Amino acid sequence: MKLEAILFAGVALFFACVTIPYALYGDDPAGTAAVLIACLMASLVSFFLMVQYKRRGIRPEDRRSGEIHERGGPMGFFPAGSPYPVLTALGVAVLGTGTVFGLWLALIGAGVTGAGVFGFVFQYAQTDR
Repeated sequence: MKLEAILFAGVALFFACVTIPYALYGDDPAGTAAVLIACLMASLVSFFLMVQYKRRGIRPEDRRSGEIHERGGPMGFFPAGSPYPVLTALGVAVLGTGTVFGLWLALIGAGVTGAGVFGFVFQYAQTDR
């Protein structure tokens, strides 16, 4: 992750170098804020990746002699099928339509979206009984 941290630090440095002249010579405060936010976001990602590198050390994919089987392990849990993506998409569509046609439809869309997200979160929750 060290290489990725250095890459994002370079991106942050670029945006920092662009932000200063843009703020001084530009007449657009929204553009200045956007470039500054881009610099801060790249800095945050770089900081996170550097902390992860310090905690975990070098990864097999960072070494030239690294093998695929060194990184392999259990694949985890993959759900077979779920109705909640469709329900959430329907809710977001109704919510977006409700912003055009009225608050009543937006509230229905927010409720359907909330039910879909709630279903996503608690679909595989196990209770200890």
